[in-house]
Formats: sequence, C-alpha cells, structure tokens
Amino acid sequence: MASEELEENLSELQIGENGEKKPVENDVSDGAVKVSCFTEDLQDVTLHFQIVNFSKQIYAWIGCNSAKLGHLYAAATTRPNNNVSVTSLLGGTSDNTGSSIARRIVLKTGLNVVVACNIPKDSPMLEATAERKLVERLASLGYFRPKEKHSN
Repeated sequence: MASEELEENLSELQIGENGEKKPVENDVSDGAVKVSCFTEDLQDVTLHFQIVNFSKQIYAWIGCNSAKLGHLYAAATTRPNNNVSVTSLLGGTSDNTGSSIARRIVLKTGLNVVVACNIPKDSPMLEATAERKLVERLASLGYFRPKEKHSN
C-alpha cells in the first residue's frame, strides 16, 4: 500500500461505541477510541505509524517500508516503586527493537503502552528517529502528562 493511499484511507478518525465514525475534534471522554495514522518519508525508508488511544492505554504501531506487525511489546508501571516493566508479547527476545520505545513512552505518558515495531534490529538511528517522530505526534495529540512540580 502506497504512503498516500495509507494516509488517505486511515487518516485521523475517531470511532464511537456504536462503531460510527466521528471527526477528531470530538471529545474522547465519552468512551470513544481515537485513532491517528501518519507516514514519514525519510531519505531511504518510509515509516508508517498508527496510534490508538483507549481510555487508559495507548497502542502504537511503527512500520518500516511495509505493513507487517513486527515484534509486539507491552509496558506498564509496576508497584510499589512505579518502575516500568516491559514484556515481549510477540516475537523473540533477541531482538528488543521497540521495547525501549515502549518503556520511555510509559514514563512520559503515565499510561499503559502496547508497541508493535518492525524496524530492523541493526538500525539504531532509524529506531531513534521513529521514536522521536512518535513522541512528537503523541505530544501534539496531548498524551503526555504534565511535569510534576517538586515542593520542598
């Protein structure tokens, strides 16, 4: 599927409880699921992104030059110290591309995160670029929690 076709077919939309499509401007506090898709064309690769926001969870997919799912990771804060735990749901443990992205997104948003990523494991610069683009979009969509102010 070409980048333009993907962008055209899966542009930002919001799906309500009854399955009807609503514009993105609507409030998601009514239990709706918000979906955002975008494509970034870099010099030699095309990165496809899909972000699905549920009430207390974010699902993010990053595709590199194809629409394959890739490895799937889940990350969440764990008690008692609010550390972030990441586990591989699909794919082997030898390729951890995407697990660090999931961990950092949990730290920035405070939400549970599921990340699917098919970036080649020998491309750390591509992984860093993909994470930066994903973080930029998440920030523009308002998913980051405000910085906590420390009082003395």
